[in-house]
Amino acid sequence: MKEAEGKGVVVQWCPQEKVLAHPSIACFVTHCGWNSSLESLSSGVPIVTLPQLGDQVTNAKFLGDVYGVGVRMGWGNREGKLVSREDVERCLLEATRGPKVEEMKRNALKLKKAVEEVVAEGGSSRRNIQAFVHEIRAMASSQLYQR
Repeated sequence: MKEAEGKGVVVQWCPQEKVLAHPSIACFVTHCGWNSSLESLSSGVPIVTLPQLGDQVTNAKFLGDVYGVGVRMGWGNREGKLVSREDVERCLLEATRGPKVEEMKRNALKLKKAVEEVVAEGGSSRRNIQAFVHEIRAMASSQLYQR
């Protein structure tokens, strides 16, 4: 910890999406839960994936192999550790300085723009939420009149 002294901050909680939006963020190391995956797509930064179970594995596969915005950190059992120090270093370097980093950044920024468009006023996400709320209200209203 002495090596990191004065270079960062440790907090109990913070708004992840605001941290990811900071210009000094070079990459995001994530377990690839659904919310973290969406927040990472909204941030426009390359991702280092470390999925653990369930949908995280699928999310990591899409982020890395399909969308081209991530590097998959492997699992190992060397020296009783889940992930080796060498693998962490390799992935961080690949996501920040590797030969594919410019492509990952371009892909990440393209997805960030797509996310911004769908959540903007008139975007498909907003329209779908509004349609869902309208449908629920219609169902609730018709059930009230049936009683």
